Amino acid sequence: MNIETQVQEVIDKIRPYLQRDGGDVAFDHMGEDGKVFVRVFGACVGCGSIDYTIKEGVEALLIDEVPGVTEVIVLD
Repeated sequence: MNIETQVQEVIDKIRPYLQRDGGDVAFDHMGEDGKVFVRVFGACVGCGSIDYTIKEGVEALLIDEVPGVTEVIVLD
């Protein structure tokens, strides 16, 4: 299984929790340096907690579960 497929699977595990609060996250692409780029939707857009949610939730889980992931960046 390639790294992008692994990233997508982990993000798919997280999405229901965000969707419960009216938000969502989607994988966009991955840089060669291990950076994962995502987009947020719904209640996540403009939410004051999104930076915390991405860094402490999505990023932490991806770094833990997918070797090679170094950071998660939200695209505008």
